[in-house]
Amino acid sequence: MKFFKRTDIVIIAVILLVSLASWIIYDHLVKDISVKAEIYYYSELVETVELDRGEERTFSIPQNPKVVFHLDEDGGIAFIASDCPDKVCVNTGRIHRVGEYAACLPNGIIMKIVPKGERNEDDADIIVGY
Repeated sequence: MKFFKRTDIVIIAVILLVSLASWIIYDHLVKDISVKAEIYYYSELVETVELDRGEERTFSIPQNPKVVFHLDEDGGIAFIASDCPDKVCVNTGRIHRVGEYAACLPNGIIMKIVPKGERNEDDADIIVGY
């Protein structure tokens, strides 16, 4: 008795190929988007950082100077120091793609990567129907 039939193997192969193609296309589209990092302090946007390549700097926000960020030359940003007890934010590492985020919850700081200039706070969150 066989574990897989021939049609099962074909279906699995097609699903894997479609998944791989979708991932490659999405990855290629995301790389071409200009991005920025938004830093929130207790749900209030306090700083927006352009993630342009070539600029490297270390900074903190005035609301909590004990939390330190580092902007890489290649367009990534990361927490590098924090006074929180667990250091999850520091261990998150560098983020640089749309949709990635890092948070220091004890200090109330959330940093997320968003596309540059495509969305406004007044824009609709979702559109249903026409």
